[in-house]
Amino acid sequence: MKKILAASMLVAFVLTGCNTFKGVGKDVSKAGDAVTNTAEKAENKM
Repeated sequence: MKKILAASMLVAFVLTGCNTFKGVGKDVSKAGDAVTNTAEKAENKM
């Protein structure tokens, strides 16, 4: 019984981790886009 519980908790943790990493990747991508846009605006003003 304990093995089944541990296995199901491990599966839930792995699946949650995958979604979390996808979210982090999207956030990092958005931050990179913001930096790029700011740099392009600064370059255009020069």
